[in-house]
Amino acid sequence: MKYTVITGASSGIGYETAKLLAGKGKSLVLVARRTSELEKLRDEVKQISPDSDVILKSIDLSDNQNVHDLYEGLKELEIETWINNAGFGDFDLVQDIDLGKIEKMLRLNIEALTILSSLFVRDHHDVEGTTLVNISSAGGYRIVPNAVTYCATKFYVSAYTEGLAQELQKGGAKLRAKVLAPAATETEFADRSRGEVGFDYSKNVKKYHTAAEMAGFLHQLIESDAIVGIVDGETYEFELRGPLFNYAG
Repeated sequence: MKYTVITGASSGIGYETAKLLAGKGKSLVLVARRTSELEKLRDEVKQISPDSDVILKSIDLSDNQNVHDLYEGLKELEIETWINNAGFGDFDLVQDIDLGKIEKMLRLNIEALTILSSLFVRDHHDVEGTTLVNISSAGGYRIVPNAVTYCATKFYVSAYTEGLAQELQKGGAKLRAKVLAPAATETEFADRSRGEVGFDYSKNVKKYHTAAEMAGFLHQLIESDAIVGIVDGETYEFELRGPLFNYAG
């Protein structure tokens, strides 16, 4: 049985992607901190696809030991797709940031993603039909005011994944790497980034996508030959692209 792993699955894009893939008969490994939300998602997935196997992993990926433990605990599974979706943002001036929050953001957005990507590449480099998807942001291609540190983490994700994708292609690997770059999306992201509850996208954001729409874009990216799936920050159209950063190799 083949599995798709989704980190950050308890809400937003991860949650909706799990439901979309369940509708296509996929078996899933769902990873997040909140057990209750994972159990709720599992129930929804089983309603959509009773034959899909669903494995829950309640774990905090901002702890590097947990990151290694997660991967080691899944090594016996046949994993066809790994989606690194876990991450969060921060909307503060650099002079005002909470360093404790920033340290956690760096560990989750950069370290956990890099460790899991590296381990997956090591084990699946020559496995036909495997895909690694890292979730970046439109803020991983342009700097957003009051979110400099967050954007820097996502520039890392974009550059790392684009470079990895080309490294794999040029090396003749069977594994593919791809990066998804959403713009404003109706999820819990704004609440967590701002330290607020109940952020209303319809009143505060001119243009945005729903998490379900972004899950659909993510699936398009997986099924395509493109490396980058990005939402245009002006038109909010979704585009499948080749790499946007220069690769000197």
